[in-house]
Amino acid sequence: MGSYARVFLSRVRSRPTQFKSDQRSGIEWLAAAHAMSDFAKNRDVNVDELRSRYLKMIERFGCGPDKIGSRGHMIADFKSFNFSELEIYNVLENPSGASVEKRGEVFQIQAGSYFTELYKEVETPPSDIIHVSCTGYVSPSVAQRLVVDKNWGEHCEVTHAYHMGCYAAIPALRMASGIAQIKNKVDIVHTELCTLHLNPADHSPEQMVVQSLFADGLVSYSVSLNDPREFGEQGFEVLGLREELISDSKDAMSWVVSPAGFRMTLSRKVPEMIASSLDGFLHRLFLQAGLSYEECKGAAVFAIHPGGPRIIESLETKLELRSEQVEASKQILFKHGNMSSATLPHIWENVLANAEVLPGTLVIGLAFGPGLTCAGCLLKKS
Repeated sequence: MGSYARVFLSRVRSRPTQFKSDQRSGIEWLAAAHAMSDFAKNRDVNVDELRSRYLKMIERFGCGPDKIGSRGHMIADFKSFNFSELEIYNVLENPSGASVEKRGEVFQIQAGSYFTELYKEVETPPSDIIHVSCTGYVSPSVAQRLVVDKNWGEHCEVTHAYHMGCYAAIPALRMASGIAQIKNKVDIVHTELCTLHLNPADHSPEQMVVQSLFADGLVSYSVSLNDPREFGEQGFEVLGLREELISDSKDAMSWVVSPAGFRMTLSRKVPEMIASSLDGFLHRLFLQAGLSYEECKGAAVFAIHPGGPRIIESLETKLELRSEQVEASKQILFKHGNMSSATLPHIWENVLANAEVLPGTLVIGLAFGPGLTCAGCLLKKS
């Protein structure tokens, strides 16, 4: 952190999504949606045969119930097979689902509701709010609307950390660490509604992976110069932050706006590309904090963003980690799925709540996204 004052991360609080589906039910819904999308374009097809075919594809290429137990979502569509009446996935009328404009409207309502709930009882505004999302953008943003509605405009500034994808918690933390040097306290709020962006008309194996992996996630936390222990709270001291772009990787992952929502592309080589670059990255991250990676790694917790099951498994092998060192990441993936940028803060929350992770333990946060970007933070549990 250079010559700057120490900063602390605390008050990590996730909010359960409005709905939750077990992964088996979610996969069956997804297969039915793909089948009905085809039926909408050709009424002569056999829907049962198509559903069976797509179910086999998802089971072959996607993430099964052994890796993800359940996923949360903020819309009710995934609880119904009546595809003529769904809000976003009325595939009998729109085989790809609703327009990107409609999905944006739903995002604004759901994310705005979360902000209103989060600050309902707050009278003294934070000096800054950083809003993190890659799944919905409106202007004025939901964060700006909150500040105006609360009449906080003279006291609270809003910064938007948008469209970075799964690694965005790290640059948001970097922004907050800088702002905190001047203004002391910054709130960071993640609103990721990944399930708004499925396309049931895209039957590629790559999309079967994406559509069976991602979920919605809502979480907030604060960054401050104040040690949370002074207030009887848990938290982390931020020791180091780093981001690097991996060479020859710009085509490995993308996240672009399409007519039917946002669309991700994901190369099968991503886990290997990340694993091959990670040793040097971790040494440089620790060097920033004046520490030795080799000396510290054995006692550290690795909070690895679970871009998918293979990410955790390949890094566990590559870095020669014990299973318990990545247990928090596995637990969050199984309980929630991949919530894009909101996932890493959920893992931090898990680590803070785990009494077996003692104060003073180093926590290595790692997340990845388009670029291909490798982002990391070095935290110490306080």
